[in-house]
Amino acid sequence: RACSEFFWNALQNTFTIGILSTVPQLLMALGIAHLLNYRLRGSMFFRVAALTPYATSVAAATLVFVMLFGRDYGMINWFLSLAGFEHIDWQNGSFTSQLAVSSIVVWRWTGYNALIYLAAMQSIPSDLYESAALDGASRWQQFLHVTLPSLRPTILFTVVVSTIGAIQLFGEPLLFNGGGGATGGSEHQFQTLGLYLYEQGWTNLHLGRASAIAWAMFLLLIVIGLVSLAVTRWLRRGEGKA
Repeated sequence: RACSEFFWNALQNTFTIGILSTVPQLLMALGIAHLLNYRLRGSMFFRVAALTPYATSVAAATLVFVMLFGRDYGMINWFLSLAGFEHIDWQNGSFTSQLAVSSIVVWRWTGYNALIYLAAMQSIPSDLYESAALDGASRWQQFLHVTLPSLRPTILFTVVVSTIGAIQLFGEPLLFNGGGGATGGSEHQFQTLGLYLYEQGWTNLHLGRASAIAWAMFLLLIVIGLVSLAVTRWLRRGEGKA
């Protein structure tokens, strides 16, 4: 019974962290790509800078964020104290710890997805924008009615890949826990399925349970693949009717 509760807890944590990291990450990536799509000074510098977090190791990034989210001397709590808020115990809180772990994922992958969106934006024919401009469409209207519809397959791809990455999330929550191992906090408040699998298989040596968790993760990935396939077919049918 306890193992079942820990599994559902890890599944819920994985889902919550996945939402908190995927949605802001892709929205920010879309905005950054839209800005980089225009001719800006030093655009190559910004493109390289966008890939820098992705090139940073998980250990180094998590170590920095652990210090940023420190309860007593963290920079984020220092900024909050300037605004009159009390210090937050980010690591030991349920939602706050998941938010902190999600911020690491957002920081590492936003630039990577932004460049994917940028490459897709640059493949959109310029005739579409010219026609929209002649019809009196503003840049915002062009983004809504030209850019976004053209990016549907790319957006679906990034959503699927980010969701798969969220299900397999391991390094960030493991290192955020410091020397606490794979428990995901003192009350398993940010233990993901990947951490729970590792804890059962390599810490507790319950290989049967670890195998069952691995199969559960595999089935989740299959479901995600089937859903993405169904959505892709639906989009193609919509384009065909249009």
